[in-house]
Parts: sequence; structure tokens; C-alpha cells
Amino acid sequence: MMPTMKTFFPLILIGAFLPAFAHAQQTVAPTTGEATGSVRGDNVGTYNIVQQWELGYRFASVGGDSGSYRSDVNYHNGIRLLNSSLTINSRDGHGKWFDEITLSTQGLGHDPYESATFRIQKNQWYRYDLLWRSNDYFNPGLTVANGEHLIDTNHRWQDHELTLLPQNWYRLRVGYGRTAQDGPALNTATPFDSQGAVFPVFHNVRQQFNEYRVGGDATLHGFRFSILRRWEFFKEDSADTQTTTLTGAALPFSSSTDPSVLTSFNRSQPYRGDTRGWLANLSGERKFVAVNARFSYSGGRGDFVQNERALGIDRFSNGQNRQIAVTGNGTRPVTTGDLNLTLFPASKLSVINTTSISNTRISGNNHFVQFDNATLSNDNLNFQFLGIRLITNATDVKYRFTKRLDAFAGYRYSNREIRSIEDSADPGQAFQGLTGQQTNVLQAGVAGVNWILLKDLRLHVEGEIGRDDHPFAPNSLANYHAIRARVRYAKRKYSVSGGYQQNYNNNSIQITAYSSHSRNYNGDATWNAKSWLALDASYSNLHLDTIGGLQFFAGSPRASLVADQSSYYISNIHAANLGLRIPIRKRADLYAGYSLTRDAGDSRAAYILPRLAPGLADLYHAETFPLTYQTPLLRLSVQITPKLRYNLGYQYYGYHEDFGLLAQNQNYRAHTGYTSLLWSF
Repeated sequence: MMPTMKTFFPLILIGAFLPAFAHAQQTVAPTTGEATGSVRGDNVGTYNIVQQWELGYRFASVGGDSGSYRSDVNYHNGIRLLNSSLTINSRDGHGKWFDEITLSTQGLGHDPYESATFRIQKNQWYRYDLLWRSNDYFNPGLTVANGEHLIDTNHRWQDHELTLLPQNWYRLRVGYGRTAQDGPALNTATPFDSQGAVFPVFHNVRQQFNEYRVGGDATLHGFRFSILRRWEFFKEDSADTQTTTLTGAALPFSSSTDPSVLTSFNRSQPYRGDTRGWLANLSGERKFVAVNARFSYSGGRGDFVQNERALGIDRFSNGQNRQIAVTGNGTRPVTTGDLNLTLFPASKLSVINTTSISNTRISGNNHFVQFDNATLSNDNLNFQFLGIRLITNATDVKYRFTKRLDAFAGYRYSNREIRSIEDSADPGQAFQGLTGQQTNVLQAGVAGVNWILLKDLRLHVEGEIGRDDHPFAPNSLANYHAIRARVRYAKRKYSVSGGYQQNYNNNSIQITAYSSHSRNYNGDATWNAKSWLALDASYSNLHLDTIGGLQFFAGSPRASLVADQSSYYISNIHAANLGLRIPIRKRADLYAGYSLTRDAGDSRAAYILPRLAPGLADLYHAETFPLTYQTPLLRLSVQITPKLRYNLGYQYYGYHEDFGLLAQNQNYRAHTGYTSLLWSF
């Protein structure tokens, strides 16, 4: 029996408000590349309907560090709507209430990554789009804080947009977006002094962001103008609490004789902020010129309060009752403008010029007070103003010598000014009117070629070199150069491509020096050998080494400044992917895949250790991080009927650290898989 439209409307209404997400890493489920039913779908009345649903059971068995597995993969047992898609289209383009409905979902049923997208539109009248996503986020926090910065939250996004008169020369748009994150976490506090014990406290994450927008578009005489008014509201009510008594001597990394005791700790830090802004865009083209201009303004305002109270005993065995209050309000107006002009003075010549201006200012009255109830003393700090103005200009010239060869060259210029006032001029305050100002100019040149060497062989090469006269931060671009190249050879049944990218940066500012070198080699190939065999393969190698100066306080019994150490980091990542698809007698499809990521580190030997100062050997574990991550997968899809397929898949995850920070290796192995029915009806 042919289904009626009444059969589908409940599914549409339910599915429209269900989840969505597409995970970046290749996974064995949902089933991809296979389909059921006719691509033309079924006709029901004046509509054509195409849909398929994949319902199955996902299983997982995990050994080793389950926290690390949850932060990387996080798939668990359970029934899932792995994937679904539905399209309903008016056959003549004149449906009564709508002409198109599309719905797609992924991972519904408590997968860690869920999503849904929905669209309904009536030609010439309206179009409504919905996006919904949900991510379960877990971070064990082992590498930086021995697990004391753990976080286990749920992050949800939704976005709605209604467009009126979508095919007209003018149209109106209204929209709403919402982002929320909540869940439990762990935080840390040093409530009595910076050298005392670090206590773990419970952290309740509660964050919410809402956006409202209204705007419109109009097209006249080949020019399109868009304007959007936007209102954004952010609030955070995260709080830290600790009601049980903690002893410093029993905490990790604390001295066994540390007398510190935390009896109770409470910290609330509500924040309320709103940003109201305008966005405008104008674009158009004439015979010899194309114009694209953008302007945006946002006026952010924020109010915050932090109230912290700690009771206990400090490292000198003194009773403590300490309060900290931070209050403030501020404005953050941000103005940006871009003008892009493309000139076509000749058929083979084009000139592109882009000028951008941005101005950001943060100003307000922010006040920090620390009050010690035990000594009846208090400390005060004030922070007043930060302003950043940036002007950039880029000019590129492109010339086509022949149909197979073109070249381009360009010049980049940017001028940035940073001003700050950390405290108003008020005798008795901590900074006593500390102000700062810096201007830096970055100039760079680029050049490159696109060359069709042979009919099926293409080459792209470009380079860039730049100089900054006064870089702001140690890792800012200063004396740098970049090289990028790619070659591709493609025939009907196969293609091969390879690339190289190099980025070098050397910097030296008043505080410290910094240098970074990265090189990336990559290649990929596809081969449709026969109608029954398809192969995909890729490989990349990324080398990165950085070195920068370190300045920090360390030592016992009294910490002193250490300024003669360097921060090294070396990484050599090898990544390979292989996929093979084999149809079996037109009734089944077999897919096998394998992904391997290996960071070889620096292949260091023990002789490197002596260069570190006594007591600083822990830095050794942060300078390279060799590990291996691999995930083979196998999937079989069998056609039972023209509208029904049975799918079975298996995927293994193996993660192994050669050594981790503070000798904490987060190794794990996981056997995952699924079984499902892919159904078109």
C-alpha cells in the first residue's frame, strides 16, 4: 500500500526537533556510500518522497584509561538512530502549504555527537531552516593538573532562521540562535597564598548564550545589499564549592609535612553581558570592476561579580578567614570595515586591493579587593582601559600568460596600535597610573604560479616573506617566510597529488626570544580500478619544532627567578589513511579502512636530561610527546530487498603514549562496532 501524507507529518514534527552532528574523524557507523530504494523515490499525491533510516545497535568494550577514551571517542552501548534522511518535494512546484521539506539526523539515541537539520519552504513565500547539535564533552585533565581540572559537560547548539520572499529581489530574514553548556567539573584553588597547597574544588558549569537577529537583502541593477541587526546575550552562573575538610599533606604534589587545611571554600562569579550590533554588506560587478564592502559594529557591555570566601589554616599554621571581591562593568565597542576592489584592465590582467580597518576598545571600572578577616588588612587593584586599532592593506596582481600558465604577486601591509591603562592615577593604589602604548608595522610580499604542465598535470607554487618591526608577543609573526606547493595528476580512473608547506618564524622581543619551524609533506591517491574495486590512500608528515625563553619562580626554601632556561618542543607526526571498497556479486559491499597517526617526537636519548637545571627535570616531559593512535575498521552491507539492507561493522581504537607528563600514560584500547538495518519506505 502506498503511504499517505498523514503518515509522514508526525515524523516530520518529531524529527524537526531532534539532534545532529557529523564527526570529523572517519567512523565505522553510520553506513556511508550505500543506499536503499529508488533514487527517484515514491510519488504520493502531488509530492515526491525519498527517505531512508538506519536503526541499529552500537557496542563498545574499553580497556585502559577510560577517561582518555571518553575525551577522544566516547561511543558506548545502546540502540541508535544512526542516520536518517527525508526529502519531500512538490512535483509541480506549486504545493498548497509547502514545496520542499528536508530532514536529516545523525547519532540520535544518546550518541556523544548528535545532530539534526530541517528545512521547509514554499516557493516565493517563505523558507525556514533549523540546525540542532549536541556534544558530550569530557576532559580528564590529567596532563596539566593530575585530574584536578576534569570537566564533563554537555554542549548544545540550536539555530533558527525564517526567510520571507526568498526568491524575490528583496527578502526579509529573522533568526534566533542559542548555545548552552552545563555539567560537573573540578577546579583548583590556592586560597591563602600563591605558594601554599593547591586544593581541588567542585565546579558547576552553567553557561548560556542567546542571539536574536533581523535583517534583509535587496538586489538592484546588479548590486546586492544586505543589512542585519543583531542582539546577543551571554550569562554565566558557574560556581565552585568545597564543604569537606581537605589537608594539604594528603594532596598530590604537596609536601608530606604541609600543615595547610581547607575547611570550606565558596566562589560564585556570575557574569552578564550583552552585545548589540549591525552588519552591512554591499557587492556588485561591472565590466571592469567588482566591489565588495562590509561593515560591522558591535557594542558589548558586561557586568560581573566574583565573591570568594575561604576558611582554614595556611602553610604557616595560621588560621585564615579570607574574602575576595571582584566587581566591574565595562563596554567593548568593536568597529570593523572591509573594502575589496577587483579591477580588470585587460582580459589577462586582474588587480585586487583589500583594505580593512578594525578598532576595539575595552573600558570600564573594574575593582579587585582582597580582605583578610584574620589580619583585618585589604589589597586593592583597578583595571581601566585596553584599545587595539588595526589597519591592513593587501594588493595582488594576477596575469595569465597562456591558458596553461598564470602568475600572481602581492604586497601586504598592516599597522597595529595597542594602548592600555591598568590603573587610574590614584596615589596609594597598586599601579599608580601604569599605562602602555605600542605600535607595530608588518610588511610582507607574496608571489606564485599556477601551471598546467601537461593536460592532466597541474602545479601550484607560492611563497611569502614578511617582517614586523615591533612584534607584540613572543609567538607573533616577526621575521618569517612561508612556502606552499601542490601538484596533481588526474586521469579518469585514478588521481595522484602531493604537497609541501613550510612556515618559519623567528622572533625576539624585550621579554624573551622565540622561533618556530614547521614543515608538512602530504600526498593522496584514488584509484577506481574496476567497477568492483575502489581504493583511497593518503599520507602526511608534519614536523614542528619551537624554542622560546622561560622565566619563572622556583626553588626552596624561598622561590627565586629562573631566567636562563629554554622551552623546547619537537613533534614529528606521521598520518596515513587507507580505504578499500569491494562490491560482492551486486548483493553486498565490503569496506575496509585503516588510519594511523604516529608522533615520533624527537627520538631523544638520555643525554639531553643533563642540560636541565637541578629540580627542573619535569620540563623534559613537556618538550615532546611521542604517541601512536590507530583505528582499523571493517564494514559489510548486504542488500536483503531493494528497500532494505543489513549492515555490520567493527572498529578498533588503540592509543599508546610512549611516556606522558609526570609519568601518567593515558593509554587505552577499545573494540567498537554496530549492527543495523538501513530501510527505505
